[in-house]
Amino acid sequence: MSTNKKHTISVLVDNQFGVLARVSAMFSARGYNIISLCVGETDNPSISRMTVTVRGDDNVLAQIIQQLNKLVDVISVEDLTSTSFVERELVLIKVGAGCRRRSEVLQVAEIFRARVVDLDAETMTVEATGSGEKVRACIEMMRPFGIRELVRTGVIAIGRAAASGANAQESE
Repeated sequence: MSTNKKHTISVLVDNQFGVLARVSAMFSARGYNIISLCVGETDNPSISRMTVTVRGDDNVLAQIIQQLNKLVDVISVEDLTSTSFVERELVLIKVGAGCRRRSEVLQVAEIFRARVVDLDAETMTVEATGSGEKVRACIEMMRPFGIRELVRTGVIAIGRAAASGANAQESE
């Protein structure tokens, strides 16, 4: 396996003060680089889901999972990479868009099924969601308008229910 393989790990944890710090400290102490980390409550307010994206080979992944499982606040750890799953990211892109360029920005946004979420005399803020590839492509297409500000979430992911043997992740 390539050492550059991206792994998406879903970690259910107790929604307690300091859990995020303990998990990130574990990664730091062992020299594992986190590509992306998103955390939020689940439908149960006492449990949070962390979606962690890392790069490494099978040995690195096994070590990460083993170390995560040793943490007291960790309920379960799942490597979604070897299963069928859906992943999404969100990006907000503020671009220069005076009156003359607004229609162009709207055309690009439409291609990516993005939407304008804010507007003033000189800028437009566009929201796009999708796979990492789609988000990257949208950002690149917005560059010619002059990106004034950009904020991007990390990956969130969820396993597919009753996957029909497909092991590829969904992208838009």
